[in-house]
Amino acid sequence: MKHNFYFSKEEVEKYLTYDLGSLVDAGVCPTCFNKFVGGKYFGDSSKLDFYSDEEIECKFVPNPRADGHCMIASTQHFHDMSEAPDHINEKVIRFAKQLMIIIKEVYGCERVYLCSMCDGPMNHYHVQLIPRYSHEPRGKGNFSKPRKDYVYDEEKYNLVKNKIHEYAKKNSQ
Repeated sequence: MKHNFYFSKEEVEKYLTYDLGSLVDAGVCPTCFNKFVGGKYFGDSSKLDFYSDEEIECKFVPNPRADGHCMIASTQHFHDMSEAPDHINEKVIRFAKQLMIIIKEVYGCERVYLCSMCDGPMNHYHVQLIPRYSHEPRGKGNFSKPRKDYVYDEEKYNLVKNKIHEYAKKNSQ
């Protein structure tokens, strides 16, 4: 997969002392930097990443608001949907729709909310898919539920991964 990032040794040494907010404020994409430095900020991404191609990547959020919370990001740096080419936006929406179906099926949630909020000079354009469960109240509060640590569930991870790969294969022809 092609990413738009490269960091010099000096930049790496400097940025490794930054927290996530400071990286963004300095114009550094934390997602790319995390990959470049082997997971310092978000840890081992092998238990988060479940789909990628040249244009998008899908992963579970490392600090989710609910079980099954995932995101779809562009592999290139677009600040938001308005900057991305139409074919990328269309692909993101198609994958989001399919992942909503998959998340409801695998996690048993009642709804999956879609949101996009890319703040910062070097963030990737991405959408987040946040599940809401039947025991939770409806409404905007679901976008600001407290974050928690991601808990890897191998069975659910593999179900989501296999189903989205099946979808991608079927729809690439």
